[in-house]
Amino acid sequence: MSRPELYITLVVGPNCDMEAFAIRSTLEYFGARVTVHWIGRPNDLVDVLSGKELDQRCDYLILAFHGYEGRLCMPELGEDVYKPDEPRGKFFTYLDVKRHSNLKNIKVIATGCTLGEEKLAKAFLKCGCHSYIAPIDYIDGNSALMFVIRLMYEMINNKKHQQEAFEIAKSIDGETSVYQLFE
Repeated sequence: MSRPELYITLVVGPNCDMEAFAIRSTLEYFGARVTVHWIGRPNDLVDVLSGKELDQRCDYLILAFHGYEGRLCMPELGEDVYKPDEPRGKFFTYLDVKRHSNLKNIKVIATGCTLGEEKLAKAFLKCGCHSYIAPIDYIDGNSALMFVIRLMYEMINNKKHQQEAFEIAKSIDGETSVYQLFE
C-alpha cells in the first residue's frame, strides 16, 4: 500500500452512521487512511478529544454528529450508567470541549447543524486546533456530506490548500454556504 494522502479520524455520533459510511468510503477511495470511532457514550468522545484514543497520525478530525444550537447531540444514558466525571445529558457543549479537549495542531471539521456557533468554534481553537470548520446554521444532511467530500476532493485530488478547497466546497450551493472556517 502506498503512503496515504491524508490521515483522517472520523468520530461518529448517534444516528449518523449512513453519513459516516459515505464519508469513509469516499475518502478511502481518494487515498486517505480513515480510522472510525463510534460514540456510544460521552466518555468515548472525551477519550478522542483528550488525545487518549486519538490516532498518533491525524491530519483531520471529522465530527459526524447532529448539532442543535451549537451543541453536539449525544446519546443520553440512564443516570446509573454514567461514570462519575462523565458529561451528562443530551448535548456536548463548548464547556465540555474546553474541559476535555487537547487537540494540538489538528484540523477539525464538524458536519452537524449549528456546530459552527462561535463559542464552540473558539473552544476548539483554544484547545489547540489548527482550524475548525462547521456550519453556522441548520443544513441539509446531503449538503453537509457533499461539502466534506468536495473539500477533501479538492485537497487530495487537486492539491489545493485548505482555504482554497474550503471556498470551492462552500460555493456548491446555498446550503453549503453556511459553512465557516475558524482559525
